Amino acid sequence: MDPVYWLIVLAVLIFIEIITLGLTTIWFAGGALVAFIVSLFFDNLLVEVIIFLIVSLVLLYFTRPVIVKYFNPKRVKTNYEGVIGKEAMVLITIDNINATGQVLVDGQEWSAKSLDGNMIEKGSKVKIQGISGVKLIVTTINKEVS
Repeated sequence: MDPVYWLIVLAVLIFIEIITLGLTTIWFAGGALVAFIVSLFFDNLLVEVIIFLIVSLVLLYFTRPVIVKYFNPKRVKTNYEGVIGKEAMVLITIDNINATGQVLVDGQEWSAKSLDGNMIEKGSKVKIQGISGVKLIVTTINKEVS
């Protein structure tokens, strides 16, 4: 295969990576680069394609997880992830049987239910253990009523 074709493949893959920023096609661009170099010395399409695939998959498998981990280490957690483990104040008494309960966390009101099924009075402090659907799952920190 003419080396120019590998350069075209390389350019297209880099262009796709620039547009998508998915950190996927860049590894295949690396494979295309190695295939281009091999095509300068050997004129065997099968060898070039095999080297392209092997190098691309090795780069994808071994380096992508490391790069993704460090590419954006300061990723901001979403509301969903960010509230788990935080403390909240009960605004409306939490009663799983009557499906009532609301808490205030970080200035936002959320529906809530008790993890253990016990009623939690208005004014109590709770800790957010998880989320089920659109409701926070909470446990009591103290039972003081404000």
